[in-house]
Amino acid sequence: MSLLVKITLAVALILSIAVPFGAFALGEKTKGRYKTALACNLVLFFGIMAVSAVFMFTGNAYAAEEVAAAAASSNSTGFGYLAAALSTGLSCVGGGIAVSAAASAALGAISEDSSILGKSLIFVGLAEGVCLYGLIISFMILGQL
Repeated sequence: MSLLVKITLAVALILSIAVPFGAFALGEKTKGRYKTALACNLVLFFGIMAVSAVFMFTGNAYAAEEVAAAAASSNSTGFGYLAAALSTGLSCVGGGIAVSAAASAALGAISEDSSILGKSLIFVGLAEGVCLYGLIISFMILGQL
């Protein structure tokens, strides 16, 4: 990609953020301004992504056999790192959602009856265990790379 295309895409991405923010901040103070700003942002962002994809994939690709083999091995390594990151990240997001629900319910129950503290902490600990399982899986994936 040429330097001019990169600069154009950078400016377009900045404008896709600035224009909806300007429409939101400077527009009429109505309930519909949120939807207008969000719609403007989505249209500009995905439009820019479509145009940049066209610019990015409009070239000829030449590869030798050695380069193709090296690219295939780097692809598998890259996918391995991606799998490790996703297993950790998604399990932590799920664990966070579970902890938020379990901990708030536990605090409400403990405020009514303090004798159930141990039982409620077990459920919070189980929710946190989901994060640890994801971390263990990511270590196992990284050990195979």
